[in-house]
Amino acid sequence: MASLPASDFASAVAAVRALQLRPEVELAEAPAPRRMAPEALALTAEVVLDDNELGNGRLVVLHNPAGEDAWEGATRLVVYIDALVEPELASDPLLPQVGWTWLEESLDNADASHWALGGTITRVQSESFGAMDDRGSEGRVQMRASWTAQLTDLPRHVEAWADVLSTACGLEPLPVGVAALHRIR
Repeated sequence: MASLPASDFASAVAAVRALQLRPEVELAEAPAPRRMAPEALALTAEVVLDDNELGNGRLVVLHNPAGEDAWEGATRLVVYIDALVEPELASDPLLPQVGWTWLEESLDNADASHWALGGTITRVQSESFGAMDDRGSEGRVQMRASWTAQLTDLPRHVEAWADVLSTACGLEPLPVGVAALHRIR
C-alpha cells in the first residue's frame, strides 16, 4: 500500500473543521484514541431541536499512512449513533434493516466512496416503572459501523455520518439550496 505524507491527514482534518452542517447538529472535537493508529481524529455530535436532544454520535477517524491489512487501506472510520425514535418504530423488527439503509444511502448521497463496510443496528424499547413511571415508553436506535475510505474524501464521510445521525433522529432532509450555518466548536 502506498504511504501518504503526514500533511495529507492535517489537510483532511482542516477540511473537516471547515465543514458547515445543518444547524441542529452540534459538532465538537473529542480526544482521539492514541494507540489505534499513528493519526486519529474524534468527533462527537448532538442533534438538538428546540432545546431537546434527539440523539448523539461519535465518529473516529483512524489513519495509518503505511496502511492496515485488516482495514484494507490506510483510513478507517468508526461510528456510533444513538437516537430517540418513536416506541412503535423501536418495536418494528425491520428497524435494523431500515437503519442500515439510512447509512448506505447517506454514504451514497455524499458521494463518499467506501469499502469493507460492516456494523450492527440495535433497537431498544424501554418501559419505566415505580418511581420512574412518569417517563413512559422510550424507543432508541443504536448504530455501530466502520468502513475504509480515501483520506481525501474525509469531509464527505463526516457529512454522511451527520446525515445518517439526523435521519435516525427523525429530521427531514435539508432542501436543496438551503445553507447550513453551524460549525464545529
